Amino acid sequence: MKTFILDTNVLIHDPDAFLSFKNSEVIIPITVIEELDSFKRSADERGRAARTVSRNLNALRATGKLSEGVRLKDGSIIKVVLGQNAAENHLPFQTTTGDNRILSIVMNVQKEKKEPVVFITKDINLRIKAEALGIIAEDYEKEKVKIDELYNGWREVEVTESLLDRFYADKRISEFPSEVDKFYPNEFVLLKSKNSDKSAIAKYNARQKSLLPLYHQTASPWGLKALNVHQKFAFELLLCDDIQLVTLIGVPGAGKTLVSLACGMQKVIEEKKFTKLFIARPVVPMGRDIGYLPGSKQEKLTSWMGAIYDNFEFLLSRKNPGVDTTSKISYLFDSGLLEIEALTYIRGRSLPNQYIIIDDAQNLTPHEVKTIISRAGAGTKIIMTGDPQQIDNPYLDASSNGLTNLVERFKGQEIYGHLTFTKSERSSLAALAAELLG
Repeated sequence: MKTFILDTNVLIHDPDAFLSFKNSEVIIPITVIEELDSFKRSADERGRAARTVSRNLNALRATGKLSEGVRLKDGSIIKVVLGQNAAENHLPFQTTTGDNRILSIVMNVQKEKKEPVVFITKDINLRIKAEALGIIAEDYEKEKVKIDELYNGWREVEVTESLLDRFYADKRISEFPSEVDKFYPNEFVLLKSKNSDKSAIAKYNARQKSLLPLYHQTASPWGLKALNVHQKFAFELLLCDDIQLVTLIGVPGAGKTLVSLACGMQKVIEEKKFTKLFIARPVVPMGRDIGYLPGSKQEKLTSWMGAIYDNFEFLLSRKNPGVDTTSKISYLFDSGLLEIEALTYIRGRSLPNQYIIIDDAQNLTPHEVKTIISRAGAGTKIIMTGDPQQIDNPYLDASSNGLTNLVERFKGQEIYGHLTFTKSERSSLAALAAELLG
């Protein structure tokens, strides 16, 4: 039976992580329990995760003693260990910090078992320290995706000129060349002729099993025109009412947030399809809190949501040149058509018939993404935007964040659409920076 020892950040990332190792012994150091106890009063996702873990572990006490090990139906054993005699490990550093006390406990367990154990942590530096001590250390892999193989949401397909002509005439293609892999629902296709410069864009309709022309191909929501084919694809996803969940990822300056806001304003203000445009961002760099900023909550959010306000001012000035955009934005807030919120405060709310945009979603864990989507009430549409290469959360990376995990899990669902942007439209300098600086 293999032995796994879990770090605190793994349980915060996934409160059910200790249930993910079948036919294994899963050990939780007492220091981890102490750290979870220090988080339990926090009102953010970290506090909620800590309380969930504590409740789940307490429930196991009904079937046995955690100090001796509780056996689960899947063959695994869950155990909490104290890690006595830490001084005998002769660690090259003090055991005054939580991380070092956990490492000491890992070494104790390894000595008792006289065989390698696997330490699971999302802390990169802690994995390095563990390896220096001869401990096998790995990241929590359950919710990781292969970022290089992530679903793009669109592809380029080379076809014969006759097939392209038939698409123009019949407005559909139902039979595809044998070498073409199956399409996902709402996947976009750039059709290119093998022998000429002819091309066309289409979207796969799973119910009709056909490639069809874009319904919103010439759309200009809130006066915004698409600057490239990717933005045309994005408009289609954002304006189609039967697509309830949309993810947009890609390089900085691609227009992910701008096109989302333009389509949201079109749907809420012009078409009145939704009652409210609701926008939120995770507050990661401020420790998931905005408390230390001066002013009211709305004033604090104004400071944090600067990028959102910039896009609003741009769209409103284009729609009504010469109009005071500040008063226009204030009117949208006062009328209830627009609400901006920190994700810290979204839990517990029910959000029916709203157009929801979650910006910078790459900083969310899979558990947080699940929490957000579960807030959606009847008639609500959710858009999540972000760049997996710009992550501020210290325990996430391009492969383990909630946004890329969502793309991988939801591809193939008829109510879902995804698009990966590859071209920046912010400026030639921004595009060059994205290309050269990585």
